[in-house]
Amino acid sequence: MFDTMTVTKVVGGLCGTFLIFLFGNWAADSIYAMDATGHDGEHAQAYVIATGDEDAVEEEVVEVSFDDLLASADVAKGEKVFSKCKACHKVDGSNGTGPHLDGVFGRAVGAVGDFGYSDAVASHGGTWDAATLNAYLENPKDAIPGNKMSFAGLKKIEDRANIVAYLQSISG
Repeated sequence: MFDTMTVTKVVGGLCGTFLIFLFGNWAADSIYAMDATGHDGEHAQAYVIATGDEDAVEEEVVEVSFDDLLASADVAKGEKVFSKCKACHKVDGSNGTGPHLDGVFGRAVGAVGDFGYSDAVASHGGTWDAATLNAYLENPKDAIPGNKMSFAGLKKIEDRANIVAYLQSISG
């Protein structure tokens, strides 16, 4: 049924089809190029939308200190932000995956006696105050390298100020 000539025709047909698709792809790429580079490698902008703000001066970003934000922080918003923490932390005196956080403000780092802290947290030696909590909540892995907390951190400084105000309100 299949002789050498039939196999040769089938292989030739497949190779020809592959070449047609290859050349079609090459032609389409050269006609409809998606990269925005010109012949000299510079990026070319297709068009410009005039907004009328070409001469406007860029606004200067004003850095607000954490202490100022903490002074005007909203405890109710902090309690809402704390909902991200409820999966691991409790505020009723019992431990979850993480230690309980009632009374955390002013407590020594790694001081909940019945919780198994990592060596990094147990040997920290600091106290949970506003600055320490802010740094830890921003990026736990950078604040105390080697800790077991898998939370990535709160990037918004307002959220950190609100949650520190909430933790301070339940510690008092």
